[in-house]
Amino acid sequence: MSNREGTPPGATASGIILFLNPQKMWPVMALRGILAILFGIVALLWPGITLLVLALLFGAWALLDGISLLANAFRQGRAHARWHDWVPSLLAGLLGIAVAVVTVLVPAITVLVLTIVAAILLIGVGVAEIAIAVGLRRLIRGEVFLVLSGLAGIIAGIVILLWPLSGALVLTFMLGVYALVSGILLLAVAWRVHHLARVGTASIAAGGEHRGRALC
Repeated sequence: MSNREGTPPGATASGIILFLNPQKMWPVMALRGILAILFGIVALLWPGITLLVLALLFGAWALLDGISLLANAFRQGRAHARWHDWVPSLLAGLLGIAVAVVTVLVPAITVLVLTIVAAILLIGVGVAEIAIAVGLRRLIRGEVFLVLSGLAGIIAGIVILLWPLSGALVLTFMLGVYALVSGILLLAVAWRVHHLARVGTASIAAGGEHRGRALC
C-alpha cells in the first residue's frame, strides 16, 4: 500500500497527507452509506408510504447527503486541490440541498415532480461519485465500488426518467433498491479508505521513530 519511495499512498515524503486525506474522507463515505441504507430499508419495508412522507424522507436524505458532499468539496478546496477534484462534489452537494428544499417547501408535490427531481439528483450524485473515484484511484484499488455506486445512480436516474408516471409505489421501490445498493457500496469504499488511513498513519509513525533513532 505504499509507493516506490516507501511513503504511504496519498502522502508526501515528509509524511504530509495530500488533499485526498483518507482519515477525513472515510467517515464521510461511511456516513453517506449508512444514511442511504437507512433510507433504503424504510422505503422497501414501507410499501404503502404516502407521497408526502416519501418526499420528506427523500428530502432529508438528500439534505444530509448534500451536506456531506459539500464538506468534502470545501475540505479539498481549502487544501488547494485541482478544481476537477472538488467541483463535482460541490455541484452534487448543492444539488442535493436544492432538492431537499424543493421537496420540503412544496408540500403538494406531485409524483411527476418528485420523480424528475429524484432522477436529476441520482444522476448528478452518480457523476460526482465517479469523479471522486478517479481521484481515489491514485490512493486505493477499491475505487471500483464508488464507480459502481455512481453508475447505479446514473442508471437508476435514467430508468426513473423513462417512466416518470409509474406511480409512487414503483418510485419508492426503485429509490429504495438504489439507496440500499449504493449504501453498501459506499460502506465498502469507506472500509478501504479507513484501511488506507490506518496503514498511512502507521507508516508515518514508523518513519518518524526511525528518523528519531537516527538522530540519537
